[in-house]
Amino acid sequence: MNTTAVAGAAVGAQAGETQIAMTAKMMKVNAQQEKDIADMVQAAADNGQRLANVAAGVGRALDISV
Repeated sequence: MNTTAVAGAAVGAQAGETQIAMTAKMMKVNAQQEKDIADMVQAAADNGQRLANVAAGVGRALDISV
């Protein structure tokens, strides 16, 4: 093998490692976002359960004037 081929292979391997590292980082971020969305949906469901027993019409005519 000549030196140019070895250098090209080394550069290619380094670029591949960088791509793999970036892909892993993006997958980790996506997993965290999915977890955050699931937590938000669960919190909304919990809040809805707390408001299920409130009488009809509560909060409709709220006067916020000062």
